Amino acid sequence: MSRRSGVLEFAVLGLLHDAPMHGYELRKRLNVLLGSFRAFSYGTLYPCLKSLVAQGFLVEDNPDTQYVPATALNGKRSKIVYRLSPEGKERFEELLADSGPDAWEDEHFGVHFAFFGQTDRAVRMRVLEGRRSRLEERLERMRSSIARTRERFDDYTLELQRHGLESVEREVRWLNELIETERTNRTGRVTAPPGRAATAQSSDGRGDEGGSPDPLRPPHDRPGRSA
Repeated sequence: MSRRSGVLEFAVLGLLHDAPMHGYELRKRLNVLLGSFRAFSYGTLYPCLKSLVAQGFLVEDNPDTQYVPATALNGKRSKIVYRLSPEGKERFEELLADSGPDAWEDEHFGVHFAFFGQTDRAVRMRVLEGRRSRLEERLERMRSSIARTRERFDDYTLELQRHGLESVEREVRWLNELIETERTNRTGRVTAPPGRAATAQSSDGRGDEGGSPDPLRPPHDRPGRSA
């Protein structure tokens, strides 16, 4: 299974774990959940749903009696509702408990973090610490690369590299706060990182710059410094 399909499978099972949904509603929820990373089309979602049904993880229902099967005359289409089977619930629990290297990567970390409220505290800690370790390795490579190429690139290229470096540094600081919160929180429930419990709302409804980052979007959007 590819990383992309694995992420989508995890997200679908996690959303359907909360409640059954039909495909259109599920797609909207997926785009809210993963919109910071990618938007999923029907052409991507429905093959995944069919595969999960074939594997026995999902069950198709058609509770809307006002819909009838499509025919050449009426052109109507039944609305299928997807729900987890017992095997699907077990599969979701398996994915939820995975704290290995795949869970630390860009493709998977956001989805794992989105379901942290249902994840065991020990698993959360392993994922957060693994993600931090992976980013610290990335930071070391980026710093070495900037040091080696400083004399060969113009100011704009160097500024772009510094922007990427600062973005990763910011995420490492965010992870450090989350890890410290997990270590001091003995209830097993997720709380806001220290100093980020309250987020002021501006007139347009967005939090101010000192507030907590979007939990589904590790902070990669910090503006670069002027050249």
